[in-house]
Amino acid sequence: MTASESRRPAEAEPLGQAGEATRSRTVPTGANDTVSLRRMPGWFGVLFATDTLERFGFYGMQATLVLYASAPVARGGLGLATGDAAALFGAWISVMFLLSLPGGWLGDRVLGQRRALLAGCLVSAAGYLCLATPSGGGAVLGLLALAVGGGLFKPNHQAMINLVFGDRRGRESGISLMYVGVQLSAVAAPLVTGYLGERVSWNVGFAVCAAPMVLTAGLLAVAAGQFRGIGSRASRSLTAVERAKAIRLAGAVLAVLAVLVLVLWLAGKLSATTAIVAASVLSFLLPAAGYATLYRNPALGSGDRRRLKGYLVVLLGATLFWMIIAHAASLLNLFARDHTDLTVAGFVVPASWLQATTPVFILVLAPLVAAVMPRWGGPHQLAAKFAAGLLLVGGGFLVMAVAAANTANDVRISPLWLVAVYLMHACGEVVVVAVTVSAAAEVLPRQFMGRVLGMLWLFAALGGGLGSVLVRLSEVVPEPAYYAALGGAAALTGLGFLAGRRALTRALSTT
Repeated sequence: MTASESRRPAEAEPLGQAGEATRSRTVPTGANDTVSLRRMPGWFGVLFATDTLERFGFYGMQATLVLYASAPVARGGLGLATGDAAALFGAWISVMFLLSLPGGWLGDRVLGQRRALLAGCLVSAAGYLCLATPSGGGAVLGLLALAVGGGLFKPNHQAMINLVFGDRRGRESGISLMYVGVQLSAVAAPLVTGYLGERVSWNVGFAVCAAPMVLTAGLLAVAAGQFRGIGSRASRSLTAVERAKAIRLAGAVLAVLAVLVLVLWLAGKLSATTAIVAASVLSFLLPAAGYATLYRNPALGSGDRRRLKGYLVVLLGATLFWMIIAHAASLLNLFARDHTDLTVAGFVVPASWLQATTPVFILVLAPLVAAVMPRWGGPHQLAAKFAAGLLLVGGGFLVMAVAAANTANDVRISPLWLVAVYLMHACGEVVVVAVTVSAAAEVLPRQFMGRVLGMLWLFAALGGGLGSVLVRLSEVVPEPAYYAALGGAAALTGLGFLAGRRALTRALSTT
């Protein structure tokens, strides 16, 4: 069966008004070109700027959430135990990633990608303002709002990139280059929010994150014409029957959640630990359910399902990758605070500032990767690139095992150990993210774009959920052994991708 035959069942469906608009739209200028910092079409500049602004708040959270959660209540923190604080970031990010699938679905079927982006910005701004209120209740509401906002923004932003770019070469280069702007925020956010949070007030640090979200929303509204209709409407709008079914399902889910929260509250079991466990359980169940639902969609042909099976291998590899990467904001952040010598010329560097080292490296690496990625890997590009990313991130944790072994008897070590780990993680991240997001564009027909990307983040949620569970083992397992086990698992998986590269290429082939 040819690629066009395998996609025919999906394309034969009635398009409706939104579908006709999508079919007749004009592709923006430069959509088939390889972009660069010197050659950046207007539409790419908008996507570049919005991603840069939106990520400021995310990286501010990444740098400070575990420190805020573990800080005593008297110092404005949540007063959580170290294990709960370390698990909180993984649980929160897993919930945000879980919401990426319904967020992608809303962009595909209800709002259109650009309106979903706008809604995500406004919800996230409200979330940061809730965190800026000095109360535990505000923190809970803020984290929930940020999970919803991120779940709306991330898959739809990536869908816009894939929808606008005309070919794979430009897409991979563009995604890698996006990391330049993202890392500008990732450098600035820990320096600003970390200093404000650790030295002034956690609430002030969170409040600062709201401003970029408002700016992002304004930019999206003003620059809508740059996209010439792409993402302005749902690619396949809901029918009246589908809309009623979706409303009933959403109402039932919200009702069940409300009842569970009420029962836990009445039983005195509503706590941070309970929320973390619940998030972890959901992160295990929903990826499997979401994948099965998408796989059984009657609009998919046999070729689509073959590619979706092949992409499952990529999703599982990404799960392991994100499980390890999530440790940077939890266990490695606490390691920086408790086991490294942060005094420089009499000034004690905030622990959160070390979170800026990874984006600094990515800023240097991303343009290079954007230039060489289209030519790297030969006929089995995805498998080779993914293997390299996993070997790098696994190697970083093997280095971390040696670093942890050197902290025996409360010895504080040089922060350069962490810098070396973050360098290896940066190299792996800039490759893995570009490859997995770009490959998502070729797995299923165009109208499933948001859902495939949402699926990618569902499995990233699984990684966050696994990380929030495994990180508790660091309290009972010697830290060197903990890091060595995770690093070894990632390295072996990377070698597995190399060994199976031909089979994976065949599975993902569009011919």
